[in-house]
Amino acid sequence: MATKLTPIGDKVLVKRLEAETKTRGGILIPDSAKEKPKQGKVIAVGSGRLLKDGKLGAFTVKKNDRILFSSYAGTEVTVDGEEYMLMSEDDVLAVIE
Repeated sequence: MATKLTPIGDKVLVKRLEAETKTRGGILIPDSAKEKPKQGKVIAVGSGRLLKDGKLGAFTVKKNDRILFSSYAGTEVTVDGEEYMLMSEDDVLAVIE
């Protein structure tokens, strides 16, 4: 049975995109030299940030958005052999269109 991971509060569940395997010039990049990509796909979002007035703030990202996030964003988690990142919406820098 597959495990379902649902973020809470202002958290976003992200699947990191694959690292590039070669440069624009065509040079192959070995695994040891690859940087972890700072882009991902939003898999799920929490319920929203609790505002001072007691209401929940709406997310600016949504499921299936392709995003750019900061280098030290979130926490890496592994569920059923799949790697994900769980981060605050504040760690999201931009939506890529």
